[in-house]
Amino acid sequence: MGRSGHVLSAAELSALSLPVGDDGIIIGVDSRSRPAVLGIHRPVPFDMVLIGGLWTAQVLALRAVATGARVVVETGRPRLWARLAQAANGGLECMTLHDVGRVPPVGAALGSPVLVVRDCGTRPPRSRVASAPWQPVLTLLPYLSQATHRLVERASLVGVQQISPEEARVVGRILALPEVQAGALPTFAENATLWCTRSARRLVRLVPTDSEVGLLGAPSRLDRTTE
Repeated sequence: MGRSGHVLSAAELSALSLPVGDDGIIIGVDSRSRPAVLGIHRPVPFDMVLIGGLWTAQVLALRAVATGARVVVETGRPRLWARLAQAANGGLECMTLHDVGRVPPVGAALGSPVLVVRDCGTRPPRSRVASAPWQPVLTLLPYLSQATHRLVERASLVGVQQISPEEARVVGRILALPEVQAGALPTFAENATLWCTRSARRLVRLVPTDSEVGLLGAPSRLDRTTE
């Protein structure tokens, strides 16, 4: 995958917006270093899809814990989450790991919001735990497959990182992206994500803190370790 710069005009950037407030997780900064904050504590079901890397999903999960949310991770590769969960918990059960299809009821409530992260590969099975009030779901897709087109179409928020030109053409059609944005997807930097709703888009860079780099390493679109 290439690493050349993405292309988006200043006018396009200034027109982009997300359903964000001043309470949530910082999902990145734009070209003017303005933070994009995603509110995950919602009184309605909220489904998110990230077509991207494990590194980004883990940073978002760690930042969700920092907002006071519990994080429930459904994954087929728990070894890659174990160190993060240990660091996030600090003696408490702030982040729990569960095998695919084995997530118990999580008991989300106004005073105890829960972020469910699904790291189940390119063909995630139907989840036993759906999004609900105070219980958003983030599904990580390493790559786009034909089986996940409908999942992307139905999501309230979709994040797209560096993908192949063929995937970019498909994503462009599904999300109705302008040609310049779809064409730029294969050139994204390791930490760049285009976040899209049905009515708006915002391109951001996820800049890690020193502690996040110490725990997870530098930004990476591709997983450094596989099982």
